[in-house]
Amino acid sequence: MKRAATWVLYLVGGLAVAYLALYAYVAFTGRSFQPGDPIHIFRKPGSELG
Repeated sequence: MKRAATWVLYLVGGLAVAYLALYAYVAFTGRSFQPGDPIHIFRKPGSELG
């Protein structure tokens, strides 16, 4: 049980660090990151497979 609690603590800490890293990235790059914005994937014309 103690080992499971340790892993849960590591998981929560890892998620917190990932969230802070994402926040720092958005803050320093100046990009507006709003939930629900469409994801734009840019490709060269004529590069479709097939």
